[in-house]
Amino acid sequence: MIDSYDFGRIVVDGKAYRSDVIVFPDQVKDNWWRKEGHTLHIEDIEPVVKEEPEVLIVGTGKYGILKVLPETKEYIESKRIELIIEVTDRACKIYNALSKDRKTVAALHLTC
Repeated sequence: MIDSYDFGRIVVDGKAYRSDVIVFPDQVKDNWWRKEGHTLHIEDIEPVVKEEPEVLIVGTGKYGILKVLPETKEYIESKRIELIIEVTDRACKIYNALSKDRKTVAALHLTC
């Protein structure tokens, strides 16, 4: 459960993180770095695809700066993973709602 989010800081299950994270059903991977800072490439989400979630929520930052490449979208959808792309505030709320009933992963950019 994502307890709170604010620019540059997120609290998941009572633990605070100050770097981008991937929230899996049973763990949080912090210090999530991408090949190219504000662009989501296929290799950036390989650990997510291996987990075989039903839903992947991408939080694009407080102001929506992170962009998901078209080929990355196509790849995720080809794996039969529902993809939701939202600013991180909204992504956190969606994650909390969906993760109760569906295997959901959130890849979240915490700053811009």
